[in-house]
Amino acid sequence: MTEAEITDLVKRTLYDVAPEIEGEEIEPDEPFTEQFELDSMDLLNLVIGLHKATDLDIPEADNPHFTTLAASVSYLQARLPA
Repeated sequence: MTEAEITDLVKRTLYDVAPEIEGEEIEPDEPFTEQFELDSMDLLNLVIGLHKATDLDIPEADNPHFTTLAASVSYLQARLPA
């Protein structure tokens, strides 16, 4: 997947988890919890959604990589086929 495709995937998955934020701009380096007042369950659901969408095994220890758009994209880009 390309970086743009991964970015779109993360955004779509985030909107599935928190539909009330759909259409809002996502700052790449600002934590989701600060931008949208998401809680730890929302972030866990984001990771679960990305796992389902990519079939990528994401260990629980890697959950901190999914706190911002940029970090999420970087993590997935390093692990998904190009």
